[in-house]
Amino acid sequence: MRNKFLYAGLIRLHVLHHAAKEPIYGLAMIEELERHGYKISAGTLYPILHGLEGKGYLTSTEERIGSTARRMYRATPARAKALSAAKLKVRELFGELFEDDPAA
Repeated sequence: MRNKFLYAGLIRLHVLHHAAKEPIYGLAMIEELERHGYKISAGTLYPILHGLEGKGYLTSTEERIGSTARRMYRATPARAKALSAAKLKVRELFGELFEDDPAA
C-alpha cells in the first residue's frame, strides 16, 4: 500500500466500527481489512488495537476457545458515541471528495 499513512485513520475507524457491532480479534480483523484492500500485518494491527484500548475506545479480555487463547476487543459504550460523531465527519468528507467527480 503506497500511501498507507493516509489510511491510518480509516483503519482505526474501520476497527472501531466492527468492535462496536460485535467482539473482534486480531486475525479476523486483518482478514476483514484485507477484504477492503488494506494489507496490514499483525505487527501493524496490534499496536493499533493497543492504542485504541489505551485511549479508552476499546476494552479487551482474554477468552479461551478450546486450547486457544484469544484476546477479544469490544468498543466501550462511550466510544460508540465517538464513532457516531466520526461517521458524520466521514460523510462530510466523502461529500467533498466526490462533489466535483463526474465518475462518482
